[in-house]
Amino acid sequence: MLADASSTTLWTCQLTPVPNTKPAQRHTALRGFDLSTGAEKLRWNLPGDNSICNDFSIGPDHALYITDTINSKIYKLPAGASAAELFLEDRALYGIDGITFLNGTLYVNNVFSNNLYRIPVDAAGKAGQPVDIWMDQQIKGPDGMRAANGKLIVAENGSGKISVITVNGDKTSVTVIKEGLKTPTGVEPAGDTIWIAERGAGTAVSIPMPK
Repeated sequence: MLADASSTTLWTCQLTPVPNTKPAQRHTALRGFDLSTGAEKLRWNLPGDNSICNDFSIGPDHALYITDTINSKIYKLPAGASAAELFLEDRALYGIDGITFLNGTLYVNNVFSNNLYRIPVDAAGKAGQPVDIWMDQQIKGPDGMRAANGKLIVAENGSGKISVITVNGDKTSVTVIKEGLKTPTGVEPAGDTIWIAERGAGTAVSIPMPK
């Protein structure tokens, strides 16, 4: 989920299993609801017989950028549009999960390969090939990712950790700020607090924002 106060919209992904499929398949949809009334504002079905709408982020252009984990794709929903368009498809993105903008630059992670990528975008708004960002320690199962205070904050669902990633060009340093969680899948900074979706426990918990 993502609450976008600027457009008074709550964004969420709906995953619907396809009956009698092996391996299991899903039809997924991006849905938007009015933050004040709960009324539905938009529903857009991701293309294909099998998809996983996973995470999204608002860009500097006010568009919504959406990840499709198993189809190696990023979609872009321009502000005010009723349907998204393909922004980038790349083999490196098989397993794409978390997505966020840090200082106007687009970053994504890969929950399958445990990688972090920067997505270059040219002056015309066209995406280039993902750039693999070196990390000074391994992250395991990177999932939801947000930016705050000039750094990336990522939930590691494979290790039960929340980490802060400091980016310096094509290299980063990783600092663990919380351990012992049960499958954390989402993070959301709000002021001096980081909210965490702890999927394995079915709870939402919070920790202080690091200085």
